[in-house]
Parts: sequence; C-alpha cells; structure tokens
Amino acid sequence: MMNRGLLLDMLNAALAAVDPYRAVTRALRVEGSRVAAGGSVYDLNIFDRVLVIGAGKATASMAAAVEDVLGGRIDRGVIVVKYGHAGNLRKIEQVEAAHPVPDEAGVQGTQRILELVRRTDEKTLVICLLSGGGSSLLVAPHRGITLEDKQRTTELLLKAGATIDEMNTVRKHLSAVKGGRLAQIAHPATVLTLILSDVIGDRLDVIASGPTTSDSTTFSDAAAVIERYRLKATLPGPVNAFVERGIAGQEPETARSVDACFLRTRNVIVGSNAQALAAVREKVAALGWRPEVVTTELSGDVRDAARLLARKAVAALDEMTQGEKRCLLSGGETTVVVRGTGKGGRNQELALAFALEIAGVEGITLLSAGTDGTDGPTDAAGAVVDGSTAAAARSIGIHPEVYLGNNDSYAFFRRIDSLLGEKHHILIGPTGTNVMDIQIILVQR
Repeated sequence: MMNRGLLLDMLNAALAAVDPYRAVTRALRVEGSRVAAGGSVYDLNIFDRVLVIGAGKATASMAAAVEDVLGGRIDRGVIVVKYGHAGNLRKIEQVEAAHPVPDEAGVQGTQRILELVRRTDEKTLVICLLSGGGSSLLVAPHRGITLEDKQRTTELLLKAGATIDEMNTVRKHLSAVKGGRLAQIAHPATVLTLILSDVIGDRLDVIASGPTTSDSTTFSDAAAVIERYRLKATLPGPVNAFVERGIAGQEPETARSVDACFLRTRNVIVGSNAQALAAVREKVAALGWRPEVVTTELSGDVRDAARLLARKAVAALDEMTQGEKRCLLSGGETTVVVRGTGKGGRNQELALAFALEIAGVEGITLLSAGTDGTDGPTDAAGAVVDGSTAAAARSIGIHPEVYLGNNDSYAFFRRIDSLLGEKHHILIGPTGTNVMDIQIILVQR
C-alpha cells in the first residue's frame, strides 16, 4: 500500500502535538507560591487545600503532569478514566470505568469525586481535568434516574447517530454533575479546569458535557433531540417523565451563567484537534508536500463525510501536474447510523466508504484514525486505504459493500489483512490523548 509508513509518521506527529502531559505542563506554571494557567494567577498561600479531580480518556496523563508541576502541594485527588487508560500516579487516585456506555464503576468513581468537592470551602483550590469520554465516565444520574436508564438512553442515541452536541444536551439534563452542576457543588471553592477538547469548535459546554461551565440548553432542547430521532417510545419511562417534569419547571435546569459559582471558576483549553492538524501540516510541508486543510469541522453521517473527502481528493488529483504532491487534512467527529449487526467505528467505516468511492483511482491514500487510539468498541484506531483496496478485497471473495452495509468495517479490515498479508488496520493502542479524529489524504501524480 502506498505511503502507509509516511501516514503513520504524520499521525504520530499529530499525537505528539496534543500529548496531554505536555499540554498541561505548557499551560500550568508554578513560580514560588503562585500557580498560573490561561491568564489567571492563583496564590497558593491563600488556600488550605489543593484537590485534583477529573474524568476522561486522557486525564491520567494530565494528572501526571499536575503531580509533577504541583508536587507536594496536592492534598488529594480522584479521576475517572476509561478501562485500560490508567497511568502511573503517586497521589491522585484513579478509577477505571466504561466508555461510551457508562457503568457502575463510573458511578462509584464519580461519587468519590463528589465526596471530595462537597467538603470544599473558599480556601480550597480544585483543579479539574477534563477530556473526551468525560460524559460517560463522570456519571451521577439525577434523582429518579437509574444507571440502567442512562445506559439505555446512551445506547439509543449512539445507534441513532446523534451528534455529540445532541447526546450531551440529553445527558446533561439527566445528570447531577453535568451542565455546570459540578461547579455548583464545589462552590465556594475556586475551580480551575484544564481541558483537552474533543468537540468541534472547542465548546466548553459540550466537552464532557460541561460539568464546570454554564449551560444554555434546556429540557425543551433535550426533548427536541429525543423527538428528532423518534426515541420517545423506546426510552425508559423515567427518562421521559423526568424530561417532561423539567419542561414543566418541576425539575431544576442546568447551571446558568449568572450562578455565583462561575465567578470563582476558570476553564482553560490546553489541547485541541486544530493543534494536531497544525503539527501534521508543518511536517508534510517540510517533506515537500503541499498541505491543505479541508475542514476542522468534519461532522454528520460518516458515509457523507467519506463521499465529500473522496470528491476533494479526486478533484485535487485531476488538476495536479506530474510529480506534484498534496496532503489534504481534516478533523472532527462524524456519526454512524447503526443499520447492521457488525462491529466497527466511525474511522474504520469512513475508510471503508472512502475506499469504495475511490476504487480504481491511483495516487490517493487515506488514513482515518481516532486520536485516542480506539475506534468504537474495537482495538483499532482506524484504517489506511487506497484505490486498490476494494479490488484487492474482491479478488479474494470479500465484498466491501456487504461489510459496509452491515456496519462491519472492523471485520472487513481484519479479514483482508489476514488473507492478503497487508496492514490496513491501525493498531496503536490507547494513546493517552483524545482530540477527536483526523484524516490525512496523500494525493500524488
């Protein structure tokens, strides 16, 4: 396959640029008794305690950086990470839990966090670490809602292809910690939140469902999402009843910007998808390729996204001269509408759909990968394909259209790699970071 090694080098450059440890050490500085981040400065002499809390796939590395920067100034800490994403921490407790559908371990880990923040006062500094996955890992169902209710709701939204904004609009309104409620619970403590963004536009109220920032969505917005995907009939009864009570004003809305807790809360983005793409752009330019960012907001149905990127690549190839080399870059987060019974993730499905779109075209190679190292419920981060992928599969009796129709991209790439001795799958394991997905397309004459 063309350029697989080069594409993996570019992916590694992107991952290095958004390494959570480095991102935090760049953003969090200590000089004497003062700690600074995002333009704010805190005098540690006025605080009796420093607590560290957080949730997300990348928070173990972020917590390690905080331990190294603050050292013995940290009193206690608890973070919740995805299974297999724990790190080597000295003082901060780690709880491993499930993602993307929450489990009891996430509930228990969140309760450990709440035990800490409920005992804070105005002389407490809380450093909160958030990254992608936080919405599933930081889980505290509101009264009247069970974990099973939230699991079922999450599963239905995922299968329907709801966007992260839509999912979090619903999840915030079923939670006791999301939508600014964690900041409310921590008040009157001072809260500094360091965030590795995994959402388009780096919206604070969407990342990890915004536990420490104000929220503008309402119960009516949550009901609109449920109606849009026609889920009311299949959602658990307590969820529908809770949303209806919220619309009627019988349940409290998420935190608003006028809440006093936000006077003592600061949210700082320390890493993003844009930083990852900038690193790739710099690397490919140094190697003699002409870089072009197609979009930093790739979203919507994954097959539509694959079609868009394929058209961009073919159009670029058609206008290029002999010997010319271009690199098309995109980032974001697409959605998969589950129609079949197969196994895969949005990056593997995008790669498979892209391979069909460019079948028979020479000179185009695509890498699509999740920056966290895992794509959906699989051990793959994504896949690499080119114009020969579909034909190679058919030559050994494997029909890519069938696998795509069954949402079975993982089995497709696993099988052709096994039978052909090639390496389409990207198997890099958990990266410790998470800034959505990236697509790198190499186009050459």
